[in-house]
Amino acid sequence: MVHGKGAKGAPFPCLCITIQETDGCERLKSTSSAAILRFASEVLSITYVSAVLNRYTVFLRGATMEREGSRGRSVDVIIPTYKPGDEFRTLLLKLQEQSYPIGHILIINTEESFWREEFTEGISNAEVFHIKKSEFDHGATRDMGAGFSGADLLVYMTQDAIPADAYTIENLVSAFDHPMVKAAYARQLPKPDCHIAEGCVRSFNYPEESHLQSAEDVQEMGVRAFFCSNVCAAYDHRLYTDLGGFTRPCIFNEDMLYAARTLFLGYSVAYVAEARVLHSHNYTCGQQFHRNFDNGVSQAMHPEIFRNIKSTGTGRKMVKMVSRELRQLGRTGLIPGFWVQCGFRLLGFSMGRHYRKLPMWLVSKCTMNQGFWDYQLGEDE
Repeated sequence: MVHGKGAKGAPFPCLCITIQETDGCERLKSTSSAAILRFASEVLSITYVSAVLNRYTVFLRGATMEREGSRGRSVDVIIPTYKPGDEFRTLLLKLQEQSYPIGHILIINTEESFWREEFTEGISNAEVFHIKKSEFDHGATRDMGAGFSGADLLVYMTQDAIPADAYTIENLVSAFDHPMVKAAYARQLPKPDCHIAEGCVRSFNYPEESHLQSAEDVQEMGVRAFFCSNVCAAYDHRLYTDLGGFTRPCIFNEDMLYAARTLFLGYSVAYVAEARVLHSHNYTCGQQFHRNFDNGVSQAMHPEIFRNIKSTGTGRKMVKMVSRELRQLGRTGLIPGFWVQCGFRLLGFSMGRHYRKLPMWLVSKCTMNQGFWDYQLGEDE
């Protein structure tokens, strides 16, 4: 019998599952459907409860399957690009040095006029597909790459993420040896030019220890349980196809939205600290505002996932941890500026969550993805 935990940590009867054998066959039997409904109304939603039940169903099914070795899985890497610079060439060369074989590197480039042929010189497994800026979408563009792939695993990267060593792909793929894992993402290390405070933020978001995220973690972790980053992430292609790929159109968080759907089906998302990439940005306060505005919009557009899920607790923990670390480093003078940046993050996120109350001209000023809104307006006409 398997017991879950309620909102306050007490065992609840709705997730007591009994394995019964009848004529040599196993079946799952819920002990109280009424209790499921009561728990759902008190805590989250039917979706969450179903996810926990599905998780045990999938586990039982997966436990009877022979586990395939990671070397038996084919891998393609998909990279959307826009005005790529010299570091993109570095990324491609680092992918050639990976210990795990990569079938194809599929590059979906926005605006051919910004592309340089020397990027892929000597990279025989690279294929480039050009689209117009008006056609770019965080979900649809990446999904286009998946359509060109026949690999078992889809590894998505951004043009500015540099593998830290030759084992990034191998370590990421190894997460799929766990029968429940259907998505995995890498640890992001700060680049040499990364500001100190941002480096501390990276340490908070991408710790040294690996872990699994499942639907049961939503109660404790809140929205953090859905975290995944397409800066460097891998997905099971079969499930990706079954789910219809990334949400599209999508202004932001296509990776988190997909991770949430994966968890609600009963599977897990793996954070693989051993798979490392160099990736960081020194954003201004304005850039932080615009990014977090779109983050808030994406959550407001998907209440089926984010409704009743706490989203600000992690931010408070991050502010406290980074402030403490800056003091320990003797860089107390950086704390006020960091707090100001966090204020812009929070302001952008809060306005994004309430974008429906804002006039369209103000939304256009706040977003960093005007193309998304142009598309939305075109759909409404």
